[in-house]
Amino acid sequence: MKTLNGKTDVIFEDDDLPYEEEIIRNPYSVKCWMRYIEFKQNGPKSTLNMIYERALKELPGSYKLWYNYLRERRKQVKGKCITEPGYEEVNNCHERALVFMHKMPRIWMDYCQFLVSQCKITRSRRTFDRALRALPVTQHPRIWPLYLRFVRDLPLPETAIRVYRRYLKLSPENAEEYIDYLRSVGRLDEAAVRLAAVVNDENFVSKEGKSNYQLWHELCDLISQNPDKVTSLNVGAIIRGGLTRFTDQLGKLWCSLADYYIRSGHFEKVLFDSYAQFEESMIAAKMETTAEMGQDEDGEYVYLELRLARFEQLIARRPLLLNSVLLRQNPHNVHEWHKRVKLYDGNPRQIINTYTEAVQTIDPMKATGKPHSLWVFFAKFYEENEQLDDARTIFEKATKVNYKQVDDLAAVWCEYGEMELRHENYEQALRILRKATAIPSKKAEYFDASEPVQNRVYKSLKVWSMLADLEESLGTFQSTKAVYDRIIDLRIATPQIIINYAMFLEEHNYFEESFKAYERGIALFKWPNVYDIWNTYLTKFIDRYGGKKLERARDLFEQALDGCPAKFAKTIYLLYAKLEEEYGLARHAMAVYERATQAVETEERHLMFNIYIKRAAEIYGVTYTRAIYQKAIEVLPDEHARDMCLRFADMESKLGEIDRGRAIYSYCSQICDPRVTANFWQTWKDFEIRHGNEDTIREMLRIKRSVQATYNTQVNFMSSQMLKATTSSTGTGRRSWINLKVQLEQKSVPTAVFGGLKDD
Repeated sequence: MKTLNGKTDVIFEDDDLPYEEEIIRNPYSVKCWMRYIEFKQNGPKSTLNMIYERALKELPGSYKLWYNYLRERRKQVKGKCITEPGYEEVNNCHERALVFMHKMPRIWMDYCQFLVSQCKITRSRRTFDRALRALPVTQHPRIWPLYLRFVRDLPLPETAIRVYRRYLKLSPENAEEYIDYLRSVGRLDEAAVRLAAVVNDENFVSKEGKSNYQLWHELCDLISQNPDKVTSLNVGAIIRGGLTRFTDQLGKLWCSLADYYIRSGHFEKVLFDSYAQFEESMIAAKMETTAEMGQDEDGEYVYLELRLARFEQLIARRPLLLNSVLLRQNPHNVHEWHKRVKLYDGNPRQIINTYTEAVQTIDPMKATGKPHSLWVFFAKFYEENEQLDDARTIFEKATKVNYKQVDDLAAVWCEYGEMELRHENYEQALRILRKATAIPSKKAEYFDASEPVQNRVYKSLKVWSMLADLEESLGTFQSTKAVYDRIIDLRIATPQIIINYAMFLEEHNYFEESFKAYERGIALFKWPNVYDIWNTYLTKFIDRYGGKKLERARDLFEQALDGCPAKFAKTIYLLYAKLEEEYGLARHAMAVYERATQAVETEERHLMFNIYIKRAAEIYGVTYTRAIYQKAIEVLPDEHARDMCLRFADMESKLGEIDRGRAIYSYCSQICDPRVTANFWQTWKDFEIRHGNEDTIREMLRIKRSVQATYNTQVNFMSSQMLKATTSSTGTGRRSWINLKVQLEQKSVPTAVFGGLKDD
């Protein structure tokens, strides 16, 4: 062991000497320090921290060093108790870093998240505020999401509200997020005020895609349902204003106004206020009469008690009366019938009467909502009260109703079966679903509206899917197979049904039968719906047979690729090539990759060429890839062709073919504007520095000037066309052209200097 500079408290090993000497020579090189740090990465943490500290003493403005150091320090305390002194030491490191890195948002974000993990609420909040003050406003969107998530998780609504108010000054378009938070914490008054401001702002665009009417309707619901909490708005005036603004929603708005008055206790303002006022006046008059007549008239007191009881009943029945009004307006409103049932909660007889009246009143063809849900909930009511026979009777009647949609009847059958399953009547559930899928005496097409739904439900995939699931769980192999075959014969199967059928057969070791199921599905569907079936089929076939039935597998792939859209070709081609590589011939695999580069989408050709080149190099060697590179450069767009040229030239230079590499750079230069693709020209320049001479460098610079002049000519031509279009409508065309030309000429002046040779 040795010491550094005679100080015994800094100890390092012999292996550290090269790094220490390099640092002494280059104390301001970040690379030298990072190499040293990487070497000591697995050493003691104290030693690693000491090296970081030494590096930062020399290079306090290095973001790379600070970022890696802070990340290392956080990692060292991860998992420890947050009360340990090590956490505060890491906090101090962050504070020191921010002296130099206060304009770096990532440092602030990491520090804030680290403080939040320590449950230091006040310090975290102040650090977030410091970050917002230190960073430019363009960087604030990186801080605000973390800040808002932090305050939302706190049990301190006032803090979150104050932070949100500041946030909305920067991003008023996110007002809906603030409103949702206010509603979640019960600050409904401010939520209503904010929502009213949003509604009144004609330029506001909802991020949730809501229209102005939807926002206005939310405001009405909020203020009408919470009259005791919303005190800053004139609720009556707002809703009455909507009556003149949205004339097609008068009924709903009047109901909202009535709901507000009820909840706020203003019963005299509701529709039946005359009745209530009459009862109230009669009670007041009778009380005065009784007081004048003295205490002897017991009959008068009884009469007064009856009046009071009648008045109380009137007030208690108000929601039910309002519901009756709505049902008289539209007796086919399913939602209102459900609300009426809830109003009778705790009164079974009335609930039964309401359900009975509802199913007798509603015409399914005119219904608003889902009429079958009334039958289902009616049966569930009996089920919850352990009256299964009555529930079955309701379901049986429900299956005979002529619904508007086949899905309604299918849902009834499925609910019927699920009820039997809940009570472990498995055979009964199977009988119900088999009855539902039985072929009717008169067949009809699924979408033939002229036929009743009972004649069309046998083609409902919902019912068949449930029956297939039950057969798989409770039935036999043959019965399950018969169900799937019937689904396919009826031509109502989906790709997922086909895959499920094949997987079921495979689980029972009927592999050839499962492959036949895939083929039946392929015959049913066209692209792109058949993609999942083909993908699963080919994968399963290869897993099953490998290379034993290679020709059959090839035929399947060719069949799959026949008519395959470019969007889905990539996966199948890669699977095909993998088959040939593992079980077939390498040249066949190369032919498949070659076809794939032409068959896939234009956006994926670059990726496919990369795969093709990689596999060809691994199988045949890098020299085989020359023809592939040439083909890729020919067919790919300029952006990807440049990348291919650079890789091609780099490969040739590694093979020692310097002239071939130079020729590739020369060819590629024709599609590289020096003002846009500076990276290409720098790469070529580095290539000539390593492998060329003065003549080749001069030739490179000459080509660069030639290409730049070509692009300048093209820009000038386009500018002249723009000039012709603008001079006819404005007198400043000549001046604009001169300014543009001067700017282009200034940008095209070559200034690069290499080894004493100027571009000009």
